[in-house]
Amino acid sequence: MRPLRHSDPSTIAGYRLLGRLGAGGMGVVYLGRSSGGTLVALKVIHPEQAEDPGFRVRFRREVAAARLVQSPWAVPVVDADPDARAPWLASAYVPGPALSEAVVRTGPLPLPTLRRLGQLLAEALESVHAAGLVHRDVKPGNVLLALDGPRLIDFGIARALDDTALTATNMVIGSPGYLSPEQARADGAEVGPPSDVFSLGCVLAYAATGRAPFGSGDAPALLYRTVHDAPDIDGVPEELFPLVERCLEKNVRRRPRAPPPPPPQALGAAGPARAPGVARPGAVS
Repeated sequence: MRPLRHSDPSTIAGYRLLGRLGAGGMGVVYLGRSSGGTLVALKVIHPEQAEDPGFRVRFRREVAAARLVQSPWAVPVVDADPDARAPWLASAYVPGPALSEAVVRTGPLPLPTLRRLGQLLAEALESVHAAGLVHRDVKPGNVLLALDGPRLIDFGIARALDDTALTATNMVIGSPGYLSPEQARADGAEVGPPSDVFSLGCVLAYAATGRAPFGSGDAPALLYRTVHDAPDIDGVPEELFPLVERCLEKNVRRRPRAPPPPPPQALGAAGPARAPGVARPGAVS
C-alpha cells in the first residue's frame, strides 16, 4: 500500500481512505475503512472515463455481475455507486498478494499448492458461470492469495452469456497472454465458459513454471501466438500436465467442461487449508 496523494480525497461515501492499493488508466483503488471498521478495496473511476455513456453501462454491468456471483473464492462487492460523478465500487479487502506478485517474489508454486489453487479457482469459475456470466479476464493479477485460499477478483469485463448489447467485432477484450484464442481473434465468435477454462490453464501454467505459456512481448505478438502456436508448458508437474494441456486446447470442444473437473490424479486431495494461500513472500508451502 502507498500513501494517499495530496490530490486524493480523504473520504468517499462515508469510507475513510487509508492509502492507495493501485492505480491504472481507468482509476485508482484505495484501501478504505467503513464507519464500522470494515476494510474494503474501493475502486474509483476517473471522471473523464465516466463521461463515456458506454463506460457507464459497462461499469453498471461490473457491479451487477459481481453481486450475482456467490462463492467463497470470489471477492464480493459490499457497496457501490455507479451513478456518482466518479463511479466507485467497494469490495471486501483481501490481505494477500496477487498470484503474479507471489510468483515473481518466490518462484513457481509447489504441487500441493497448485492442486488447491486449480480446484478452488475452478469452483470460483463454476459460480461465475452458474450466474450466467463469463469472467473474460482470468489472469495472475486477478487472483489474490490469502491464508485460507485464492480469491478471484475484477469482474469489470464479465458479460452475461446471453447478452449481445455490448458485442463488438475486431475488439479484443481481456489481457493478451492469458485470454483464449476466440478472444484473441476478436472476430465476433462466441466467447463462453470454455474461454475462462483456457485462461485458467494459462494461470496454472504460469503458477507452475513462472512463465506465461505464450511468452512475453507486445500485444500483437501475444495474440498471434495464442491463436497459432502451441503453449510452452514445459515444467508443469506431470500430475497436472494433462489437465493444463486440455485446458489450453485451441478447439473449445476439446477443453474440459467449465469448470474443469478436479479428478484425483490431477488435483489431488484438498490438503491443508492454507495450502493455496500465499500471505506474504516466502510463505508458500
